[in-house]
Amino acid sequence: MKTKKVYTDKTYRLKREAAPLTFMLPSHNTRRFPLLYFDEETGLNRALRYARNQKTPFEDEQDGNAILEPVIFEDGMLHVNRSNQVLQEFLYYHPQRDMVFEEVDKARDAAEDVEIFERELEAQIVAKDLSLEKLLSVSRVLMGSVADKASTAELKRDILLYAKTEPESFLEVVNDPELEYEDEVRQFFSEKLLSFRNKQKDIYFNLPGNKKKMLSVPFGEDPYHVVASYLKTDEGVDVYKGLLKFLRK
Repeated sequence: MKTKKVYTDKTYRLKREAAPLTFMLPSHNTRRFPLLYFDEETGLNRALRYARNQKTPFEDEQDGNAILEPVIFEDGMLHVNRSNQVLQEFLYYHPQRDMVFEEVDKARDAAEDVEIFERELEAQIVAKDLSLEKLLSVSRVLMGSVADKASTAELKRDILLYAKTEPESFLEVVNDPELEYEDEVRQFFSEKLLSFRNKQKDIYFNLPGNKKKMLSVPFGEDPYHVVASYLKTDEGVDVYKGLLKFLRK
């Protein structure tokens, strides 16, 4: 028995975060906006053209009476009735599909939302159960030296909020095997054992009897990561041990 095809209304949305009030999608093949679909069966690039009075979106299958119509998204959305199958098919083959716009899939959206909510919940549970020592370490890495001036209650509040809004970043820091090491590097700066100069381009020692330059920070690099990497080298290991002695006095 032949399965009957079910036609449904479909809704499409622009993928931009801030969609304009109106957006006109290229609706026919031109030199400025080539609308071509590569046909795997024939090996040909076939021109697309939306004309509601035609049965197909492929220009080579349309007759000479094609009436072209614009395809306009309003407030970032476009609703296409099930009776307009040629437009649904045109949008399916459109080269900007899934790049400029996408079909709304409520089941997929719900699954993505569930994944986000679960990640947020996981991060908040981890944040809630942090020991005081690890809470301080995570806070210093995520919030800098301001963490040393905050109360325990303030740190817990701020870390819970961070875990909710930036769960991926939070979990990455918490699970980083180098967390303690990264925390120590930041403490070297907060305790003034190391200092920045020249708009954070250079890092200097600030130890009794040693005010020399340690290193320069390459353009675009995170200075804390640069210091951490240096202290792991053969040359930097002894420097690291010396800094730890001052830090733990």
